[in-house]
Amino acid sequence: MSLSTEDIKDANIKYHDAAADEYDAKWGIDYGPIGKTQVALKTRKVLGREPSFARALEIGSGTGYFSLNMMQNGVIDEVVCSDISDGMLKVVDRSAEMLGFSDRVTTLHTEAEEFPFEDESFDLVFGHAVLHHLPDLQASFDEFFRLLKPGGMIFFAGEPSATGDRLARHPKTAGHRLSPLWRRALRVRRASEHAASNGNGAARDAAYEEGHAMEHLVDVHAFKPGDLTDFAKTAGFDEVRVVGEELSANWFGWFNRALEADGLPEDIPNVWRQYAYRGYLGFQWFDRVALEGRLPASIFYNLMIGARKP
Repeated sequence: MSLSTEDIKDANIKYHDAAADEYDAKWGIDYGPIGKTQVALKTRKVLGREPSFARALEIGSGTGYFSLNMMQNGVIDEVVCSDISDGMLKVVDRSAEMLGFSDRVTTLHTEAEEFPFEDESFDLVFGHAVLHHLPDLQASFDEFFRLLKPGGMIFFAGEPSATGDRLARHPKTAGHRLSPLWRRALRVRRASEHAASNGNGAARDAAYEEGHAMEHLVDVHAFKPGDLTDFAKTAGFDEVRVVGEELSANWFGWFNRALEADGLPEDIPNVWRQYAYRGYLGFQWFDRVALEGRLPASIFYNLMIGARKP
């Protein structure tokens, strides 16, 4: 099915508005040592060991995971968190207040092709898991270039690679097929059956249901490393660098997520959660020390890009 630009934007708004309140819990978003370490590992791979930017703009900030942890790590001093979803931005405001950053964090409801800022307004334009949602990527990269001061940088992480995404279908498929056995072994109830039995299914808000039905429509790109390089160079950036990260960790993670996808979250035992979490960190470490930088970026699940405005 071919969707228009407006269809893609509408799907993103509805899905992310519906997902906002439970998004952090679903993806294990954390603002303690775990979250700060995970974000620091990513920034160092592209921006160096001690990056520092006075004023930054995050594209598609979601609930603020990347911005707020970068702020905790001292990478950015002031940030504008932009998103197409009002629901997500409300969560950013709550989290910024909780962390004591309200005076340094501004939220902006906008699309990624045109921002209400003057030329050369920012030192860093960045995002996490956002480029693959944007329908007009060249227009977006052109806008990033306009917004940056000379010497400013772009940094985007968590973008699915075309090959990595194709490879990840295998653990996802295996997990879905084995999910009934996994639920039976751990005595985890099926989420949909539980909702039907207690009447929650009929009571759910129509907008919530419609939004979650859009999830399969919001991911519109998977990239080859050269695709990201071309967008950046066409916009005028130089010192373009695309790297891959996480191969075995994502196979492990997607297999477990597929097992858990149809289970009732409160039934999942803590021993399983500890296994899944510690296992993921172990495979992430293996990828970092043994595979990243040695294998082609294209085979990893995630791509990251950094570039500088001359």
